[in-house]
Amino acid sequence: MEQMIAVSVRKDEIKVYGHANHAAKGHDIVCAGATALVQNLIKSIEDLTEDKIEYDISPGRADIKYGNLSEKAKTLVDSFFVGICMIANEFPDYVKIV
Repeated sequence: MEQMIAVSVRKDEIKVYGHANHAAKGHDIVCAGATALVQNLIKSIEDLTEDKIEYDISPGRADIKYGNLSEKAKTLVDSFFVGICMIANEFPDYVKIV
């Protein structure tokens, strides 16, 4: 299992995998923050846009795939990226953008 959260944002997909191991399970604010951002992105695209996405989430992994996104959905992806970069900047030993 990864000892760090790795995040990859590409034109047609987002991958988040690994565990921060910043604190004990259930108390890890880094994992909680990353998880909240991923879940919020998925729910926001589903509820606020007409875009169709595919996703698979399991402990320590999230894969989100999409095609041509609307401007609104692109803004949501950009917002996710801003948030995850803030976490990576604050906790560089626990989150990396790849």
